Amino acid sequence: MSATVDVNVLLYASDSSSRFHRGAKELLDRLTQGPDLLYLFWPVLMGYLRIATHPAIFTRRLTPDEATGNVEQLLALPHARTAGEEEGFWDLYRATTTDVPVRGNLVPDAHLVALMRQHGVTAIWTSDRDLRKFDGIEIRDPYE
Repeated sequence: MSATVDVNVLLYASDSSSRFHRGAKELLDRLTQGPDLLYLFWPVLMGYLRIATHPAIFTRRLTPDEATGNVEQLLALPHARTAGEEEGFWDLYRATTTDVPVRGNLVPDAHLVALMRQHGVTAIWTSDRDLRKFDGIEIRDPYE
């Protein structure tokens, strides 16, 4: 079994002032214990670094060293896998966006769904309701 996490889970786990912090932290702690594969897609990790260190987002933003340290801890897990676009990605992205009108904020969501499909990952932990617009993936909301 494998799953992935969306950037919101990583951000809430880092933001102790968020009402979602506890749930995200508990989920991440559970996922880091394994044994199930945890896919970490590069757009999610880069999004985490971008937002977690942004001065206008968090009350106490993370330093670049804190944020990259968090990513490095995840990458060091023996059951973590990183994945990016491979041959045929564009065709899969286009197929993913055929039935859903994708523009604006849905573009990175469609990108992530296409990556999940390309790597056979069917479940994602997220509170992003927009991901529910895409067929064929299981949304696991850690806060419900």
